[in-house]
Amino acid sequence: MDKVEMICFEIISSVGTARSCYVEAIKEARNGYLSKADELITEGNEMLRKGHAVHASLVRDEAEGRKTDISLLLIHAEDQMMSAETLGIVSKELIELYRNK
Repeated sequence: MDKVEMICFEIISSVGTARSCYVEAIKEARNGYLSKADELITEGNEMLRKGHAVHASLVRDEAEGRKTDISLLLIHAEDQMMSAETLGIVSKELIELYRNK
């Protein structure tokens, strides 16, 4: 496996975990476990941050003139990262709704 493929799988793994945390946080909040929901949001944010950090290495390489070939795997990794980021935003808003109910 080459460097870019490894980076893609690291992104997918990290942001996949983040998405799972966000979904679980919503479920916990719905059931009244707001502290647990907050913990899961924190964990999700950390995993999303890790995914972004790995992705940033590709951006840095490109900025320094080392082009990255676009592949379906890279597109998938970026799509997963964007959907995790969106789900993170939505999950925080939903949890606030449960908190203020």
